[in-house]
Amino acid sequence: MSSEAADGLSKEALCWELAGEIRALQGAVEAVDAAAAARLGINQTDLRCLDVLLQRESAAPGELGAALGLTTGSVTAMLDRLDRLGYLTREPDPADRRRSVVRASDRTRQAADEIYRPLAEEANEGLQRYSAAELRLLLDFVRGSREIQEKHVSRIRG
Repeated sequence: MSSEAADGLSKEALCWELAGEIRALQGAVEAVDAAAAARLGINQTDLRCLDVLLQRESAAPGELGAALGLTTGSVTAMLDRLDRLGYLTREPDPADRRRSVVRASDRTRQAADEIYRPLAEEANEGLQRYSAAELRLLLDFVRGSREIQEKHVSRIRG
C-alpha cells in the first residue's frame, strides 16, 4: 500500500497539514471566544467559568477553581464580578450550608444561545455530509486530541 494519498501528499505531509489546520482552528475558536467575552463585557477567564457552569447543573467555587486553574482568591473575585453582572447565582449548598453552589443565570443561558447557537447550527449542517462511520472517526479523533491536550497541561505547568 502506498504511503501517498490520491493528491500526491505523503501520509506524513498530510499529518502535518492536519496539525496546521487544527492550530488554525484553535486560533479561530479563541477569536470567537474573545469576541463573545467582549460582547458580554467580561474577560476570557470569566467566559471559561460561564462555560463550565453551562456544562454542569451547578458547581462549588472550589470545583470552578480546579477546572480553571485558579486560586481561591481569584475565584472569589471572578464570582463577585460575574454575580454583579447578573451572569450567575450563588446559594448556600443545601447539603452543607458552609459551602455555596454556583449556577449560570438565565441571562447567561440566553446570551450563550444568542452567541453560540448560530455557530453550532452551521457546524452541525456541515457535519451532515459525513456518514455515521466518518462521524465516529471524527469523534474519536477529536476526543483523543482533547485527551492529549489535557495530558500535556500538567507537563507544561510542570
